[in-house]
Order: sequence, then C-alpha cells, then structure tokens
Amino acid sequence: MTADKQIDTKLPPTEENKENVREGWLGLEILQIIKESQQQHGLRHGDYQRYRGYCSRRLRRLRKTLGFKMGNRHKFVGKKITVEILSDSRYLLLVLMEAERAWSYAMQLKQEANTEPRKKFHLLSRLRKAAKHSEKLEKLCESPRVDAKTKLEAQAYMAYLTGMVHFELQEWKLAMEAFNKCKTIYEKLASAFTEEMAVLYRQRVDEISPNIRYCAYNIGDQNAINDLMQMRLTGGGGGMMAEKLEALITQARTKQAAMMSEVEWRGRTVPVKIDKARIFLLGLADNEAAIAQAVNEETKEHLYETLLAECRDTIQAVREELKNEAKQRERSSDNESGKVSNLQFLHSYLTYIKLCTLVKRNESMAHTLQAKLKETGADENKRGPRPQDLIRLYDIILQSLAELSTLQGLEDDHTFQKEVSLKTLVYKAYRCFFIAQSYVLVKKWSEALVLYERVLKYAKEVQSKSKSLNNSLKDLPDVQELIAEVNAEKYSLQAAAILDTDEAPEVSAQQQVKDNTVRRPLCEHLDNFHLDKTLVGKHPNLVQFPPEFQPIPCKPLFFDLALNHVAFPPLDDKVEQKGKGGLTGYIKGIFGFGS
Repeated sequence: MTADKQIDTKLPPTEENKENVREGWLGLEILQIIKESQQQHGLRHGDYQRYRGYCSRRLRRLRKTLGFKMGNRHKFVGKKITVEILSDSRYLLLVLMEAERAWSYAMQLKQEANTEPRKKFHLLSRLRKAAKHSEKLEKLCESPRVDAKTKLEAQAYMAYLTGMVHFELQEWKLAMEAFNKCKTIYEKLASAFTEEMAVLYRQRVDEISPNIRYCAYNIGDQNAINDLMQMRLTGGGGGMMAEKLEALITQARTKQAAMMSEVEWRGRTVPVKIDKARIFLLGLADNEAAIAQAVNEETKEHLYETLLAECRDTIQAVREELKNEAKQRERSSDNESGKVSNLQFLHSYLTYIKLCTLVKRNESMAHTLQAKLKETGADENKRGPRPQDLIRLYDIILQSLAELSTLQGLEDDHTFQKEVSLKTLVYKAYRCFFIAQSYVLVKKWSEALVLYERVLKYAKEVQSKSKSLNNSLKDLPDVQELIAEVNAEKYSLQAAAILDTDEAPEVSAQQQVKDNTVRRPLCEHLDNFHLDKTLVGKHPNLVQFPPEFQPIPCKPLFFDLALNHVAFPPLDDKVEQKGKGGLTGYIKGIFGFGS
C-alpha cells in the first residue's frame, strides 16, 4: 500500500471552498493543488516519473469515489465529463489530474531526450495531450456553477500549457502571447487575494518571466539578452529554461569568437586557434563579473562550478591538440628542445585560470564558514562548522598553489614564483591559525600557543616580502587583521590555561580522600564515617566480590635424587612363565578355557 493512498481524494477544506459549498458554487484551487502535489510526490528532486505514478493512482481513486469508471476489467467504455454532470468539484480535479499526468510524462521524456533524441516526438505528443486536457478543464469552468476565481485559474493554466507546447515547437510569437496571458492573469489574482495565495501566484510569474524574455530575444529583441543574463545571476529560470539560457550564451559567444585571434599573458602573446578556447576566454570576464555580482552564496557556488566545468572542457580540448602536435614533432627532423610552444603556453594559461578559480572558490567557502563559526561561538546551543572544516579548505588552496609553481613556461619567471610563494605563506598562516583553534577546543594550551607563534612568524614574513610585491596582495586576505586576532587569542588562551591549572589541584585535593573512601567497600573503612547514599540503594558496596587473591606459602616440591642410583634385585624367578601351547592353546585362550 503506497503512502499517497492514505490521502483523501476530497478537496482541501479551505474557507473559500466551504463558502462555495454553502452557496452552491463549485471551486477548485488549481495552482495550490498542483504545487502541493508536485512538492510532495517527487518534483522536489526532479523525479517526474514518481509524480506521474501519483497522478495515475489519484485518478483511479477519484473515478472510484465518483462512480465514474470507464467500463470494467473486461471491456472499456469511454465516458466524457460534461457540464450537465458537473455536480461535484472533484470532476474538475479529475480533468486537472489527467492534464498533470500528461505534463509530467512529457517532462520525464524531456530528461530522457538528452541521450535519446527520438523521444522528443513523444514529448511533443504528451505536451499537446496536456494542453488538450487543460482546454477541456477551461471549457468545463465556463459553467455558471463555477466561481470566478476557478475560471481565471483554469484560463491561466491552459495558457501556461499552451505556451509550453509552442515553446518546444520554437513558435516564439505564439508562445510569448500565451505566457503573457498567463502572467497577466496570475498578477491580477495576486493583487486580489490574501498574501498566502499571492506568494504562489508570484512564484508562478517568476517561473514564466525567463520564458517570455527568451521568446522576446528569439523574436528579435536584443535588449532581452541583458535581462536573461541578470536572471542567471539571481538563479532564476531553472530546469528546461536553464539549459536554453546556457545554449543562448554559448551561441552569442561563438559569434564573437571569430574576431578573437590571440591572448596576452605574462608578457607573451599566444595565438588562439581552438574555437572552444576562444569561446571560453571570451566569456571569462563575463563569468567573473557574474560571480562578483552574485546575490547569495548558493548562486556564487553554482557560477563557480559552471566556470570550472567549462575550463576543464577547454583544457581537455587543448590537451588533445597537444598530443597531435607532439606526434608532428616526432615526425619532423627539427625538434626544438627546451622551448615551450605556443600551444603548451596556452595550456599553462588555462590551467592557471582553473587553479586560481579553485583558490577563489575555496576562499569564498572559507569566509562563509568563518562567519558561521563566529555565530556558533556566540550561540553555544547552535551546532555549526568546526575549525577542521576550514583546515581542509586551506589544504586544498595550498595544493592548488603548489601546482601553480610547477606550470610549464613559468619556471624562469621569478616574479611569478615570488607571488605564488607569498600567497602560500598567507594561506599557511590561516591554516595554522585554525589548527591552533582546533587544539584550543580540546584544551591543549601549549600546542595551541606554539601554533599561534607560528602564525605570527608567517604573518611577519609576509609583511617583509610584500614590500616589493604590492600588487600581489590585492586579492589576498588582510594579514594585519590576522595578527590582531592572534594576539587577542593568545591572551585569552593564556588566561584559560592559568584558570585551568588553578582549578585542577584544588578539586583534586578535595576529591582525593572522598573518592578513595567511596571506592573502597564498607568492610574496609568501618572505623571512618562517611555518608554514602549508595549503601542504601540497590547495589551497596559492602564487600568486594569476588575477593582479591592473597599471597600464601606455596607447597614445597620434593625431588627423589637417590632413585637414580638404586640398583633393584632381579625378579625373573618370580615372574610367571607362559608355555607354548600351539594351536590348541591358542583356541583355548580365545574362548577362555585356558584361564
């Protein structure tokens, strides 16, 4: 028995539904019903197949409850819901669930069409089916018995599914008209009802807005691309729209990539002949600007992951070209040994971008964890991150910096090597600081104090080396703040260590006699009075059982040494001699006659 079978097939008992029942009206909270069903049955995790199964089961329960069965198990008899039989709101819910089932199947096929393109035709068929059911729902709601709100919601729902069909068919103008109609209805509903319902309507408007702008861009509105890029920063346009938005950005960059032919880095100009590298380098500045303008940490993390994924793909494409170049060098007679080729230098540049992005991402995560760590320190009941989490992040940063120093073509660039070593010292100082914090939590005062001194050593070394490399400290954390924080932590640590050592002897001196008395059984301290509550409990400590072993004198062992030197007299004459009886004696011996 599935969990959703326990859900009642009746509508949720809202105040509005109760009023409609009393007045003889039929009403249906269309958007609220589908949103709650989707969140509870799979769409929170993008599982459209599970939601489709739920819609099928709910349809069967509704038909059984209403007595609206399509024949029996042996024969199918089709029935249509008409305005004449519309006596219960659950008839409207029946049509709504049919539309939702077809839509969820279409979205399931949308996911599978990434690997099986032929399923796109089935996807369009299911979307048309869903739009057809929504149109049927809208016609049923034209009945005079249905309230005005349900009519408007049915019109908006039909417009949304119709727009989805045109969107998939790339009929941008028709899709835009349908989405605009849907958006207008939901905006009017949001302004006319309570705040709780208005939140649902505004969420639907936010979902539709990226589709409208995408349609506008494809129609010819060039200003729409800026709105789409802004939505990407705020994390809007998920699911199907996110894929189309990424494809649109790639398409725009591809058009600009034809004009890019070279890139300059570390005083060397490198020609860029690989299209994938051109597209990536063109979008690098936009991606970095998007990360800087991200409104929350979740969006920033998503943008970092997108940038890193693009960078890895580009490096892989350059690596393939490097293999082909190596084969050509082997065939040619003039091998230029010791000189880094342009393609290899481009590979080093892309690797540098990837490693620097990793450092920035982990540093951003470290800042977030530090803020949470301070909040947790203020509220002791709240559980949050630990210093060990930050140590792991700084380990990854140091590993990335170590890889930076080994890039090909930069071995003789002393300025670059000094910059990397300076950054390494800064992050070592922060890593050492959080190692000390982890020791403070377990009250290892001396180890933490030594580590704090190591942090100050690293920080002073950074300050002495940074005078010649002022430009390298722009993107680095402030070392002066770290020094001030370490000095404050040192004083707090010394005070905590002194308090801990002062309290320990006093407690141990008072408790030592008491503990020794309590641990001994009663029979061993009968002359010393001590009020022990355990003596009147269920397990009094009266005697020790089993008793301890006590040393006793051992039994002596005697060794008869004279026995080895005694000669015994011969006893041959006293031993009985058995005669030889032959076969007869043998037989008698077997049967016992000779005994």
